[in-house]
Amino acid sequence: MINNSKIKVSMFSSAEKIEGQGVASAYREQVELVKELPQKFEIIFNKLFNFDIAHFHTIDLKHYFLAKLFKSKGVSVAYVHFLPETVDSSLDFPSLVESIFFKYIIKFYKSVDYLVTVNPFFIKKLVKYGIEREKIYYIPNYVSNKNFYPYPNDKKIYLRKEIEVDEDKFVVLGVGQIQNRKGVLDFVELAEEFPELKFIWAGGFSFGRITSGYQKLKEIVDKPPANIKFTGIIAREKMNDLYNIADLLFMPSYNELFPMSILEAMSCHLPLLLRDIPLYKEILAGYYLSADSNQGFAEEIKRLISDKDYYQDAKNVSEAGNQHYSKQHVLYMWQKFYEEIYQSRLDNSENQ
Repeated sequence: MINNSKIKVSMFSSAEKIEGQGVASAYREQVELVKELPQKFEIIFNKLFNFDIAHFHTIDLKHYFLAKLFKSKGVSVAYVHFLPETVDSSLDFPSLVESIFFKYIIKFYKSVDYLVTVNPFFIKKLVKYGIEREKIYYIPNYVSNKNFYPYPNDKKIYLRKEIEVDEDKFVVLGVGQIQNRKGVLDFVELAEEFPELKFIWAGGFSFGRITSGYQKLKEIVDKPPANIKFTGIIAREKMNDLYNIADLLFMPSYNELFPMSILEAMSCHLPLLLRDIPLYKEILAGYYLSADSNQGFAEEIKRLISDKDYYQDAKNVSEAGNQHYSKQHVLYMWQKFYEEIYQSRLDNSENQ
């Protein structure tokens, strides 16, 4: 049923059932953001009837059937957080289960009217899977500066004392699930090269034993080098403390979607050192330092420690990146998107 007074958007998600994954963080931030849309919008949750737009944040089987069942009652939208190839590099499934699941992912995406991807590189890949280009939109992730922001120096010093890290020690932070594609082994190798620094990895095995590389990674986590701390899964409301304790966000991932941790770190004006992968050139050009090998990462870390001006410049560009992904800009993109697909629905109804 099309409601002519307000545009009702019903959110469907199970992202928060699994701790420590970026999809849950993206869901929370997107929902809080679109609650600030103009009054002609109404955001509701898990309402099965009387909506104009059904926005599916996760690809649950029940969401697939809901999308099919309520297709005639409104417009359906699905968030694209991953593709079969990105799941393949993160999780290990038996071959039969993997084949079925990968086919299901694409079938789910094809079942809805529109897709929103947080990764512009996914657009061409989705088209290759047989999905019409016209139904795919790119809207980046967003992080609220109410949740992630720089602390004053005295609070940073206090937090370091709490975790027994010297005030003047350089702290390198990595964030994300512990899995091979995140470059955790490279993170550990760099930590061993810099025993005088403190390395902290915030994140854990959100998917347990099916995590890619689980056995080897688990052995390292259980017995890490002396200067590395693996925190395990951290509640998101506690993450701002870690960003403020750190001097550098180091993410040596081999492939990524649009990591919330980068947006969170930029919101805290923390310098970024990332692997030189194509995605970042598209979404973060000018806002980060990069390298494509551990030798290159080591050189960047050395310069950041020894050259105060270089470090300050890295902070400044990170802050500029935060401004680029401002609330006003991303909120406008969502408003324009919802209005466009709603109007398209009205036009199609009138032509039937």
